[in-house]
Amino acid sequence: MKSYDIYISGVGGQGIIKTSIVIGESAMRSNLNVLMSEIHGMSQRGGVVSTELKIGDAHSPIIEEGTADLLLAFEPLEALRAISKISEETYVVMNTSPTYPFNIRESKDPYPDVSVIIDELESKSKKVLAFDAEKIAKDAGHILSLNMVMIGGATAVSGFPLDKNVVLESMKDNLPEKSLEINMKAFNEGLRACSSK
Repeated sequence: MKSYDIYISGVGGQGIIKTSIVIGESAMRSNLNVLMSEIHGMSQRGGVVSTELKIGDAHSPIIEEGTADLLLAFEPLEALRAISKISEETYVVMNTSPTYPFNIRESKDPYPDVSVIIDELESKSKKVLAFDAEKIAKDAGHILSLNMVMIGGATAVSGFPLDKNVVLESMKDNLPEKSLEINMKAFNEGLRACSSK
């Protein structure tokens, strides 16, 4: 199969690396090839974090500009920063809750309005599924379940190559047992939020 390319962007502390591991292991459970690369940046200080995954036939994990099938954006400004990876065939799943970088908090340039970011993404992609994943995570029981909300949203995307039950099995193997109930709820709420869009 032609590779299904997922670009994941956000900031440190949002669980982006764990998201990639869960998706990657789900692909392996589905007998699909998977390649992954990651950029940590200053991840422990709220810096930029991104990962790239290719599921299927691929020779390099790097996603060329304009070729991502899915942009999974944990933070609105990071979605905008990744805009070169998308095309009119790309689906975007985006958390609308901003994480304000220290350099913007202290800058004369304000954080852009999230609706402006969504408009820009919509003009360059097939469909944008934007929702407050942070609120869903908190309602599920813990802010750290944000990444599972986002994976749930990804599974609602048309053409996403992994079955949700396989993803749930991968979550069970990669998350602490004590937080599993919260994470499962977060996943299902993310799936529901994006299925209704």
